[in-house]
Amino acid sequence: MARDIQERIKKLIIDQRLPSGASLPTEPELMEHLGVSRNSVREALKALQAMGIVEIRHGFGTYVGPMSMAPMIEGLTFRTVAGHYRGEDSLLQLLELREAVETGLIARLAGRIPAADLAELDALVDRMDTEAADDGGGERPGAVRTETDRAFHATLYRCLRNPLLGEVLEAFWDAFHKVRTDLVDVPQDPKVTCRQHREILDAVRSGDVLRAERAIREHFGNIRTRLSAPVPTGNSNRSYDR
Repeated sequence: MARDIQERIKKLIIDQRLPSGASLPTEPELMEHLGVSRNSVREALKALQAMGIVEIRHGFGTYVGPMSMAPMIEGLTFRTVAGHYRGEDSLLQLLELREAVETGLIARLAGRIPAADLAELDALVDRMDTEAADDGGGERPGAVRTETDRAFHATLYRCLRNPLLGEVLEAFWDAFHKVRTDLVDVPQDPKVTCRQHREILDAVRSGDVLRAERAIREHFGNIRTRLSAPVPTGNSNRSYDR
């Protein structure tokens, strides 16, 4: 019954083509429309709120939610952390999922990225070089900032103009980096990080699909190698960047 009420409320949102932020019928109206009790309506709305489908604003009413990837991110994060502490390669599994998506997309980008995006990507790789050479700032001395790396990947796929794709990639990124503090801190070589990102950029700029695919696989292969490295003795703070 509870599941059925949730599905009927979702159908109402779809049938009425309500966008995010639109007001939903009041509880009495939903009770009459669905033919159920107030408690049943409230329980259904609470469940839908947990999924991000509706937003309950106490004292104001109920609205169509942002329908974000937040529940997916939380689920991926929890699954990855729980698996990690059970001794599973859960982070590697998540990495492989992200790699599969990005490798499948890179061929579509080769030779097709607009000049403005290429210029922005050039600037981001230049920033990586600067951060890698900085011995007194950043997240750690001589480390490429997570924000710079994230901006590079977001800009790389932006020209595909697929908002859902962007949200999925962000979800993978958020889940991966939310749990990085629970991972072994294997020192990265920021020069390798910079070189690999520049190779990805040069490959897609050249229009060489095979080169672009090799570049993205090498990038993820480097991360995989670091994740698979033995745990340094006495190091319990686990942190991975790119």
